[in-house]
Amino acid sequence: MTTTATVHPLIGKHRETLEEAKAALAGRTYYSRYPESPSPRVYGETAASEGKTAFEGRLTEGFTALADQPGDGRTVGSEVSPYGPELRVGYPHLDVPAAMAAAQAAMPVWRDAGALTRAAVCVEIIDAINQRSFEIANAVMHTSGQPFVMSFQAAGPNAQDRALEAVVAALVEQERVPESVVWEKPGKKGPLRMQKDYRIVPRGVALVIGCNTFPTWNAYPGIFASLATGNPVVVKPHPRAVLPLAITVEVARDVLAQAGFDRALVQLAAEDDGEGLAKDLVERPEVAIVDYTGGPGFGGWLEREGAALGKLVYTEKAGVNTIVVDSTDNLRGLLGNLAFSLSLYSGQMCTAPQNVYLPRDGVDTDEGRLTFEEFGHHLGEALTAFNADDAKAVEVLGATVNDDVRARATDLPGLAQRLGGDVVLDTRAVSHPTYPDAVVRTPGLVSVDVANDTAYTQECFGPVSFLISTDSTGQSLERMRDTIREHGAMTASVYSTSEPVLEDAREAAADAGVALSENLTAGVFVNQTAAFSDYHGTGANPAANAAYTDAAFVANRFRVITSRRHI
Repeated sequence: MTTTATVHPLIGKHRETLEEAKAALAGRTYYSRYPESPSPRVYGETAASEGKTAFEGRLTEGFTALADQPGDGRTVGSEVSPYGPELRVGYPHLDVPAAMAAAQAAMPVWRDAGALTRAAVCVEIIDAINQRSFEIANAVMHTSGQPFVMSFQAAGPNAQDRALEAVVAALVEQERVPESVVWEKPGKKGPLRMQKDYRIVPRGVALVIGCNTFPTWNAYPGIFASLATGNPVVVKPHPRAVLPLAITVEVARDVLAQAGFDRALVQLAAEDDGEGLAKDLVERPEVAIVDYTGGPGFGGWLEREGAALGKLVYTEKAGVNTIVVDSTDNLRGLLGNLAFSLSLYSGQMCTAPQNVYLPRDGVDTDEGRLTFEEFGHHLGEALTAFNADDAKAVEVLGATVNDDVRARATDLPGLAQRLGGDVVLDTRAVSHPTYPDAVVRTPGLVSVDVANDTAYTQECFGPVSFLISTDSTGQSLERMRDTIREHGAMTASVYSTSEPVLEDAREAAADAGVALSENLTAGVFVNQTAAFSDYHGTGANPAANAAYTDAAFVANRFRVITSRRHI
């Protein structure tokens, strides 16, 4: 077997980056290849305006860059910006059988290129995506409702770093397998010797099913983990957030072609809202791997039926992210941190806090003991102050992404009544200075008793959180553990000045299978995770069956075939 792994020019271009990233992954240290500041000093004086112009040029037009995909002649597209305007972008509808045949035809050359070449080409793709960060940021803002700076950071450089992390994790796992060895077994008449060659082969076509709120951040790990391990990828975006992934696919196909590989290694499967294309694609026999981010209904079906169909399924679904407050020596830092965490993107993050437990008789702070009611009052004041200026608030809150979120946010008293709780802080409509049709709401707080578990044991997606009164911190930690075990969570957090309580919280988090943050009062927030250092999700509770990016996320995407012979 011959490969291009030792001669492809992109290996030399990106070898240093791959080595740096591998070292960061091994040490879990800080590493970022892609600057997250949208400053002109970083990306150039004209980058922002050129990106916005490029985005605007997409609107009301067909996505002609993907016209060379196998298509069935239909054009689809039903995106409406959460800020108001219809995007009216048309995308070619995939001819699925022809697309699958094209993907399979592209796979052998990509497979035989070798792991290092694949990794280098993937870095080249990510670098090219980085150059489109402003265009993608505008696309994400107007499909997800994220505020612009968050769209730039999370959907751009942060997502790109996660993509690179997946590539490097995949490379490390593939490099554990030697290409060839001489095997010797000692014997009385001399050693028995064999030549053994090990060939890494992909599993088949990989399907990535995107979500509405974080179309790139949640899709890139699966896209690049599969691509780096030799699998062609079909990207099926959420029908209301197609454009960010369409641009991504366009860039990937161009780079692959320039590097000497088939553009069909990456294809876009756009659909109209309500078409149900994802299920049809999952059931295709060519599809071997499925990455999914979204609601628990389809995610649960995937985990059950996808496995029954023999697919590898990686899911991120819903959960009840939890905060336990026991005590603090920095009340203002705690309140400021929570105000930002609850406000960021109007709580429309898979990592956003929802359930805040504290004893009904109160918590000790550096400003005196606060009863349950007083703590709720202080947190409400912090949220109100944080979002007092509409023009500043919209740059944190963004816009509500869909009607379900809007319904909960605009009728919090009705929601609280239905759930048997009391409104501590109602949400407030915020006027967007640029987009008057955007529905923007500040976070609301509802108090409930711990016995009313039907109120807080389901995800209440959006700017609504629950203050839950408990008998003690011990009960708070017990409820955190039990609800996460049963319903899942992506994040958990604890505030305490007591080391025994912190140790109990660590044990509860380990039992629940959730990552824990302790006493966050400064510039790190429970919503955020850092590529190369923090695992996103654990795969150990119902919120997700996988983690970005551990060895399990990448290693099963390829297989090793051995050929052996006597020497």
